[in-house]
Amino acid sequence: MDRPSEPQLAAPGAGLPLPELYAARLLFRLQRWAGSRERFNDRFARERERIRGLVTSCEDSRLAARVLIPRPIGLEDSSRYWSVWMTLDHLRIIHQAFARVITALGQGTKPPGQASTAAVKPSPGADASAVADYEASCDALLQAVASVAELKTKTTFRHPWFGELDAYGWHGIAALHLGIHRVQIERILAGLHRS
Repeated sequence: MDRPSEPQLAAPGAGLPLPELYAARLLFRLQRWAGSRERFNDRFARERERIRGLVTSCEDSRLAARVLIPRPIGLEDSSRYWSVWMTLDHLRIIHQAFARVITALGQGTKPPGQASTAAVKPSPGADASAVADYEASCDALLQAVASVAELKTKTTFRHPWFGELDAYGWHGIAALHLGIHRVQIERILAGLHRS
């Protein structure tokens, strides 16, 4: 049976199924309680290295291919039909946004606007430049974290799933988020190997 070229997925920003969202909120609360700047940085570095290994394990010519994958826990349905380059482009967008939020909160200011999962979807035309841009965004995020002396800021900014977060909370999400998309990349590559 032929797979449709554009599968019917939930709209961007539809979120997670409610039981999964409630579980994610609880797990994230525990992660924040048990975490630290160093632990979050270490987890971020491990996930970044794993993604780097996955990306370099595949021929560049295949990294543009979109693959419909089973939805990993923590991933919106609308994100199930991406390429590796699209995933890296999304991570670039997220890291740049998180860096801006963490920097602003560290300066005691609330960033303008609101965070939206629908607003951070990648370009379907993402190309090889996504790899270097993603790596640069990882560095920018870590530099933003390093620039804030006290991440447990009084000023907060609302995350669409986890509510009001200080800079420490946004730092914690960065590592968690990277892990979700590492699983996504693993599933995309598995789909490429089957095709």
